[in-house]
Amino acid sequence: MNPEQISWKNLDTLPSFAALTALKGKVCLPETMSGEGAVERVKAYSVPMAAGLAYNYAAKQVNDDILAALKNLAEEAQLALKYQALLSGSVINTGEKRLVLHQLTRGQLAGPVVADGVDKREFYVAQQKKVAAFANKVHSGEITNAAGETFTTVVQIGIGGSDLGPRAMYLALENWAKTNKTFFMDARFISNVDPDDAASVLKSIDVSRSLFVLVSKSGTTLETLTNEAFVKNALTQAGLDPAKHMVAVTSETSPLASSKDYLAAFFMDDYIGGRYSSTSCVGGAVLSLAFGPDVFARFLNGAAEEDKLALESDPLRNPDMLDALIGVYERNVQGYPATAVLPYSQALSRFPAHLQQLDMESNGKSVNRFGEKVDYVTGPVIFGEPGTNGQHSFYQLLHQGTDIVPLQFVGFRNNQANTDVVIKGTTSQQKLCANVAAQIMAFACGKADENPNKAFAGGRPSSIIVGDTLTPEALGALLAHFENKVMFQGFLWNLNSFDQEGVQLGKVLATRVLAHDTDGALRAYSDLLNI
Repeated sequence: MNPEQISWKNLDTLPSFAALTALKGKVCLPETMSGEGAVERVKAYSVPMAAGLAYNYAAKQVNDDILAALKNLAEEAQLALKYQALLSGSVINTGEKRLVLHQLTRGQLAGPVVADGVDKREFYVAQQKKVAAFANKVHSGEITNAAGETFTTVVQIGIGGSDLGPRAMYLALENWAKTNKTFFMDARFISNVDPDDAASVLKSIDVSRSLFVLVSKSGTTLETLTNEAFVKNALTQAGLDPAKHMVAVTSETSPLASSKDYLAAFFMDDYIGGRYSSTSCVGGAVLSLAFGPDVFARFLNGAAEEDKLALESDPLRNPDMLDALIGVYERNVQGYPATAVLPYSQALSRFPAHLQQLDMESNGKSVNRFGEKVDYVTGPVIFGEPGTNGQHSFYQLLHQGTDIVPLQFVGFRNNQANTDVVIKGTTSQQKLCANVAAQIMAFACGKADENPNKAFAGGRPSSIIVGDTLTPEALGALLAHFENKVMFQGFLWNLNSFDQEGVQLGKVLATRVLAHDTDGALRAYSDLLNI
């Protein structure tokens, strides 16, 4: 892969984008989705994903002409080439002058990637094996507490990507693991520096039979180290040795790496951002302890298969790239300000929160990868809740509000628990799926009514990712899909999607407040909060 073949250009300089812009408003969704061809459209406008999933975009405001324009845009923006460059070890994170290697944690799609004198695929696999060996020893009772009792709970201490992704993945598989008898340890998470967070978790567990996983790449994250001290104090007060209850996930150069305060240390590196770290040791330690290394491996396999599909240069056969292209069309041509992620699966209750960080921290930028201000909008606001709960919350605005918000549904034909009840002739899962189908059509087609208060304009675009059951493989594919979507959109907007300078300023000012190095309004707010 020759990096000189790649040209990094702003979206609004591409002739293919101008051609796409000229097609705005060519699809009337209420007519398209209620017309004679709607049935065939639903069948045709679908792309297979890994693990038996499919991305269906029939209810999006696109037609064959727009899809052809999107294909031209993908080619001119060199999306496939840029993905290949990333996989080959090019310095894609220009802000921090780093490689971007999260896909390498789950498979090798290009030649060897060497950084810091190390084959990075071998490094990630070695860490996964180290985590697996540790988890197996905990499960077998080879590693116990001081009283010889097995550990029953694992508590992850971390914030941002060290919390949101792993927590979402744990909740997504908890019920599946219990049903399939691969559930070894209950998991809890401490993230907020608010002491009520740690106190609440510690009161809900038996600390004597709990393992704590401290996640901090640098070993200096203020919130995480504060919560570690909170936990160590609780262990000490219970007459326990904290060093016998804690493991670290950190970098090899951090102060935690060789500390005697931990039973073990598992390593990550600077080439994987926190929000992309669920398939690294950041997610691997807690998920392997909770569900076993085999389940975590299946999760990785699903992500790896989706990453392979993302190599396809034709977006009509590449679900991740197509989702990204349609999203840019909606954001930059249609002018829609937000995207709602709506999983019709209680297991995915925290998945939208993870996607908020993944998307908004990656593409919430107003300068391009060269530090130049862009003249177009970039990342949308991401929000969501699982259905059907959301229907009784913010769907009112989605249906009848003044802004049109594109929707991304996720649905499964079967539940994870393999148990259900029939009420009034249908199961709960059938009722759930009926709501998904109904919402897609209600948003797309609307409803005329003489009473304006009861009229629905329709024309609200949506897609759905659909599968049979939320398994570890399906979860991995789902995660990789959205990671790759964000990546492709960053390429289209000519952004660096892999740094996050926007989170730094508040941290710096908070440090000043704690050091009482303040004046003006900052001093006034410090006094207001009695700091």
